[in-house]
Amino acid sequence: MPAPPLISVVLPVYRVAQYLAECLDSVLAQTGADIEVIAVDDASPDGCGKILAARAGLDPRLRVLHLDATGGPGNARNRGLGLAAGDYVWFIDGDDVVADGALAAIARRLGADLPDVLLIDYENLYPGGAAEPSSGRPLLRAAPPGSCTLAEQPQLINLTMTSWSKVFSRVFLQRLAVPFPPGIHEDVLVTCAALLEAGRISALDRVCYKYRRRRPGSFMVTTSHDHFAIFTAYHKVFDFLAQRLAAADAAVTQTVQAAVFERAIWHYTTILETTGIGIGSVGRSGLIPRRERRAYFARMHDDFIRYRPSAYRQPPGARGAKFRLVERGAYRTYSVLEPLNQARVALRRLAGGGPR
Repeated sequence: MPAPPLISVVLPVYRVAQYLAECLDSVLAQTGADIEVIAVDDASPDGCGKILAARAGLDPRLRVLHLDATGGPGNARNRGLGLAAGDYVWFIDGDDVVADGALAAIARRLGADLPDVLLIDYENLYPGGAAEPSSGRPLLRAAPPGSCTLAEQPQLINLTMTSWSKVFSRVFLQRLAVPFPPGIHEDVLVTCAALLEAGRISALDRVCYKYRRRRPGSFMVTTSHDHFAIFTAYHKVFDFLAQRLAAADAAVTQTVQAAVFERAIWHYTTILETTGIGIGSVGRSGLIPRRERRAYFARMHDDFIRYRPSAYRQPPGARGAKFRLVERGAYRTYSVLEPLNQARVALRRLAGGGPR
C-alpha cells in the first residue's frame, strides 16, 4: 500500500470554469512535494465538472468528487477533508493560483517545524495582471523562527481570515472537530478555532498563493445583505472562546481575548465600506447595501458592548478613533469621517505607486 502524501490539496469548485485550468496547472505542474488533489465539484453549472473529469483522466493525483446539489464552499471543504489522506491539508479556491515553487517551500517548512498550522504569505492579483503584496506581510516577517502559540504571538490573529492562507495538520484539524459552516465568511470560525487551539504555529515568509481580486461573481465584490453573516461567524468564535475559558484553558489569556475581540471589530469595519475608494474596492455602494448601513453599524455597536473583554484597551491612532465611534454608536459621525479616512488611505497608497 503506497504511503500517504504529505499534502492533500482540497479544491472546492463552483462557477470558476474560466479560471480552473490555470488553477489546476499551478498545482499539478509543481515539484518538490508529494501531493494529492481532491477537487469537489459543488454541482457547478458552468462545465467545471467536465474540466475536472478530463484532467483526472490525465493525472492520477487528481481525484474528483461530484456533488448532486450545491452546498456552498464550506460543505465542499468538509467533504474534501473527509477524503483527504495527506499529513497536511491545504484548502485552495478554484479561481486562484498557487505561486511557482510554493509546494516545495511549504514541504520544507512542514518537515522542519511539524506545525499544527502553517501560515503562508500571498499577493493580491488584479485584472490585467497587476499584483499587490498582502497586508499581513509585516506580521509574517516579524514572526519568530520555528513555532509558537497564539498566546505567545497574539498579533497573528490579525492575518487574513481565510483557509487558503494556512496549511493545516490533517489530524489536528480533524481532532479540532470544527467544520466549515454554511454561507459566506465560513473561514472565520475554523481559522480562529485553529489558531486558538494550535500548540505549534509556524509562519512562512514567502508568497505561496495568488488571490484573485475583483472577480465578477465573487461574494467579495457583491453588494448583499449576506455580509451580515460576519456577525454570526464571530459570535461562534466568541462562543468557542467562552467554552475554552470555562474549561480553564490557560492559553486563552486576557491578551488573546482582547486580540480576538479587536480583530472581530476591525473585520466588521472593513466590510462596512462607505466610499469604495481604494484598491480592491467594489464601487461606491460598498459590500453592505446603503439602506442597511445604519443597521449594520448598530450590530457592530451591539457586539462591541456585548463582547468587549474587561481587560481590553482602545488602540491608539486612527483605529482607536474609529473604535470609539463604534463604542458610542455614533453612526452619523462615523459615516462622515470614514470616507475621509478612506480617501486619505487611497492617496497614501497611490503616492507609494499603487499595486505592483
